[in-house]
Amino acid sequence: MAFDRIAVLGAGAWGTALATVAARPGRRVTLWSRDPAEAAAMADARENSRSLPGVRLDDAIVPTASHDDLAAADLVLLVVPAQHLRATLDALPPFGPGVPVVLCAKGIEAGTGLLMSEVLAARRPGHPAAALSGPSFAADVGRGRPTAVTVAAEDGGLARRVAEALAKPAFRPYHADDLRGVEIGGAAKNVLAIACGVAAGMDLGASASAALIARGFAELGRFGRASGARAETLMGLSGLGDLVLTCASVQSRNFAFGRALGLGEALEAAGAGRLAEGVATAPVLVRLARERGVDMPVAEAVAALVAGRTTPAAALDALLSRPSRAEAGD
Repeated sequence: MAFDRIAVLGAGAWGTALATVAARPGRRVTLWSRDPAEAAAMADARENSRSLPGVRLDDAIVPTASHDDLAAADLVLLVVPAQHLRATLDALPPFGPGVPVVLCAKGIEAGTGLLMSEVLAARRPGHPAAALSGPSFAADVGRGRPTAVTVAAEDGGLARRVAEALAKPAFRPYHADDLRGVEIGGAAKNVLAIACGVAAGMDLGASASAALIARGFAELGRFGRASGARAETLMGLSGLGDLVLTCASVQSRNFAFGRALGLGEALEAAGAGRLAEGVATAPVLVRLARERGVDMPVAEAVAALVAGRTTPAAALDALLSRPSRAEAGD
């Protein structure tokens, strides 16, 4: 399967970066925006000046707000925010029969507790799902800086074909058949990145940040295993790799949101202009963890923070006052 016509749905920074990855001679890449003015501006300037300035759009990329090209695509990359995925699928016309869909947002649907592949299966049955996840900032990918990610699908052959179709010298997708593990790693790390951002904003120091990453990863591992993910997937690019990146840079919207809270900003101000997926994911992650008997104190603290039930200082005190326990066996 050559994937000669690829539709990238979502023209934010990440969608634009992935369009540059997919572009190559002989292939048509449709970069879809819901805003006709934005699509027209990108087509004219050959640049997404709002979301990814300074990155030229390859000639193979066709920015559009039209649905006309979607039915002809033989591969669809869905790059819309996790909490908007269901509404986007409901609003779009049908894809071609059996066309694979690559889910590029990281989150768990609020209310339903569904992973993105489960939302796709509910709204667009018959389309094989893959997920693309890993330690990757849109600016790095768009500018051709070396990046490695994971493409996962229940059908390992599909994952391999998608990875090969997107591979470039500076963009290295590994392939896997643990779709659930890759999705869980990408969703949970957003919540933990908020916690690390809070610690940075409170100036707790590098030692505290390292401890939060390590204990957060232990939580991610417990939840992942209880949810059917493989341990080796969680140790890979889409789990530990993405967690380390997201928990250490203000380029991460989740980290930046948490840092703003740690600096004393109100919830509304901290979230202004930022789409931090971890805010919506935190409460549903905690609910699912409780249902599965998984202890996730860092995620619990983040869920309380984003709900306005606690303050950064009180959350820190609660974590530090937990009883001592053995580390082995996490």
